[in-house]
Amino acid sequence: MKLFIIRHAWAEAPGDPTWPTDAERPLTKKGRNRFARMAAILVARGVRPEIIATSPLVRCVETAEILARAIGQQAQVLVCEDLRPGGDADGLLRWTDAQRGQHDEIAWVGHAPDVEHLAAALIGPGGGQIHFAKGAVAALEFAEAIRPAAGELRWLATAKILEC
Repeated sequence: MKLFIIRHAWAEAPGDPTWPTDAERPLTKKGRNRFARMAAILVARGVRPEIIATSPLVRCVETAEILARAIGQQAQVLVCEDLRPGGDADGLLRWTDAQRGQHDEIAWVGHAPDVEHLAAALIGPGGGQIHFAKGAVAALEFAEAIRPAAGELRWLATAKILEC
């Protein structure tokens, strides 16, 4: 199974009184456009998760929807409370592992530092760190169960690397 771990794209500044709560902060126009370019490139190169699980915070939902539009009708966006900042990593892993056999590719859209810690834990024994720039996408592959230290990092793409 392939798992794509995505940090949400570029969002409006925290603390802006336009957004009553941090959960309501949307992506910037530039962030939406930049991630749409990234998504188009990645989809053209074969990234096509069937399920895109996302934190319920607006900036993540918008990032997930951009990817889903680039993929087309076969992509389903699913809000996942476990991807909320500080969410239940064990619950997220159980849910994702339960998808094996039904889906070949799944994506998570979440927040830093959570996505950084999750990715590091999935590819190696504790203590590792992987930096995720805004909008970054990591591809992990699992031969068996989705569990800590069982994944292999296949690649990590950023807007800068993809020239977006």
